[in-house]
Amino acid sequence: MGHRKVPSSNAHRRGGHSQDSILSGLTKAYIALAGIRDRTTEYIVSENSWPLFVYENYRVNSGDLEEGFLKSRLLVLAFKAVFTSPSSARETDGDGDAADIIENNRRARRKSDQTKVKTCVASIINMKKVTPRAIAYIVCQVRFALSSVSSWRTVDGDFDYEAFWCNIVDFFEEVPGPVMRRKVEKLRESRTRKIFGTNHREDLTPERVSHMSVNALAEQRKKLEDAAFDSD
Repeated sequence: MGHRKVPSSNAHRRGGHSQDSILSGLTKAYIALAGIRDRTTEYIVSENSWPLFVYENYRVNSGDLEEGFLKSRLLVLAFKAVFTSPSSARETDGDGDAADIIENNRRARRKSDQTKVKTCVASIINMKKVTPRAIAYIVCQVRFALSSVSSWRTVDGDFDYEAFWCNIVDFFEEVPGPVMRRKVEKLRESRTRKIFGTNHREDLTPERVSHMSVNALAEQRKKLEDAAFDSD
């Protein structure tokens, strides 16, 4: 008959440490919530702090605050609900990229065959790309929806919505140099793909078209024709 293995004292210590860390975390969270509720000077909620809901998976890397910034699923759903219709937000599954976008577009087409589709806000204002100001508007609306106030006000306690909106726009427009500009453009383009898919017709400028293969082939044929004419 086998003997049951007795947990080592190290295992007990590890378990105790785990419980202690959980209790410590809960205590800190309770203190923070109480401080926010009571509006103490140690926990001032203002436009000078980025809220957790703007981050991807609602997690913040304090060593790199730009990681996951403005990439939360909640913002995608809110943007769709406001600009492309509430139904498009309900149909957003997965992470919003690649196969998810294809499947969501298929659902939208099937639904449009069955019901009359109303013109969305994005179509009315001819919005085809996500803009810094549109992002700022949505973040402000989400923050208001998550707050405890029942009616809109520019300043909610210590939180100034107008200054907060400017902070978001400045993140995109007041960049320190070309490296950061490329990063914010990449972020804006990724948000556009999440909301509108991958149609880039508006990006086909004459300069871009001139470097594509149709024009390149035409140019090569012209050069060959000129060379043959010169040789004669």
